[in-house]
Amino acid sequence: MTYSSMWIDLLGVPFAQRWVDAGGIRTRYLETGSASQPALIFLHGTGGHAEAYCRNIGPHGRHFHTFSVDMIGHGFTDKPDIPLEIPRYVDHLVRFMDAMKIDRAHVSGESLGGWVAARFALMHPDRLDRLVLNTTGGSVARPEVMARIKELSQRAADNPTWDFIKSRLEWLMADPARVTEDLIATRQAVYSSDGFNVAMRNALVLQEMDIRKRNLLSDDDWRRIVAPTFVLWTTHDPTNPVAEGQRIADLIPGSKFVVMEHCGHWPQFEDAKTFNALHIDFLQGR
Repeated sequence: MTYSSMWIDLLGVPFAQRWVDAGGIRTRYLETGSASQPALIFLHGTGGHAEAYCRNIGPHGRHFHTFSVDMIGHGFTDKPDIPLEIPRYVDHLVRFMDAMKIDRAHVSGESLGGWVAARFALMHPDRLDRLVLNTTGGSVARPEVMARIKELSQRAADNPTWDFIKSRLEWLMADPARVTEDLIATRQAVYSSDGFNVAMRNALVLQEMDIRKRNLLSDDDWRRIVAPTFVLWTTHDPTNPVAEGQRIADLIPGSKFVVMEHCGHWPQFEDAKTFNALHIDFLQGR
């Protein structure tokens, strides 16, 4: 029997869990690497947290000053009772960078994190080096997908039982067996924290059609991204088909497009070895 654990993933990794005041938002992050290296910021998806990148920060920390951040309203970062539309996430990212004295960074986002990263690329191009869009959101509004995300996420936040948390995580994976017990336990701790059910409602406003549409990037927006960009998709993404990833990549000038096999919405976790190799090569300009 092989047991998979986040602690096994992090064995030998000189990382720290810290909090910083990011412009009034107490923000939790995981950090590894050295300030002498280029900065890299990982951004998770809806309802996620920094541990989404537990299998990635170690390998990346050898090359980059690496941060995995709990975004505003998520994880163990502050959760103001306000609707969380994309500009609020971008503002929080900028506040985090300012608090950490990061002038420029590579930004890699998965799902919601990719959506935030793409909008950041448009609003603050002078603060971005390279951009990675990992099964990114922000391009379309699919009612059936939005309804499923809302149902699974709010159910788990309102009643954070083991089975409800497990179901939410299994939805992310091509193979549900890849969901580990300590990942479930970690998310259960997050979802059981005071006020998290309200925070989830604020995060899920992007699953409301009118709100989502006004936050989407237009085709012209994608075309205006000037940073070197890597669009990463998967064969079993539950939110959008490969064709949508290819469409986004075709719109972004000079972007790189790769499809990872046998993965769902979390390729960085499901096949960390392949993800890390592709990701590091791109960030290093190879």
